[in-house]
Amino acid sequence: MALPVSPQKEQELLARMARLGIREQDLEESFIRGSGPGGQHVNKTATCVVLVHRPSGVSVRCQASRSQGLNRFYARRILVEKIERERLGRASAEQQRIEKVRRQKRKRSRRAKAKMLEDKRQQGVKKAGRARVRPNHDG
Repeated sequence: MALPVSPQKEQELLARMARLGIREQDLEESFIRGSGPGGQHVNKTATCVVLVHRPSGVSVRCQASRSQGLNRFYARRILVEKIERERLGRASAEQQRIEKVRRQKRKRSRRAKAKMLEDKRQQGVKKAGRARVRPNHDG
């Protein structure tokens, strides 16, 4: 596959692909012109890599670099991470959101509440110290 990265990085990527059963033959790779900043170079060269893993249907688009070779490496790495996430069944975005709400609503322990209130009081003291000094006109 000869990518413009160190042989060690390439070997790591190939090992991860093999571990997940992703074969180079299963990948459909195409190149398109990128978009965004970069001027004439970006507009004239097809450095954006689109990678599709046929068996799983996972697709990735990468134009992180102005080099097509580097983008090919990055696209493969992103694809492997995406498939890894799916296979390991990491919590979906919806599950993560629900869990976050649950944590936010959970009642604080007395100790945590006392610490939080003390921190708030300290912040108030700090802010009060920043208040504008007004001359005293008592008479």
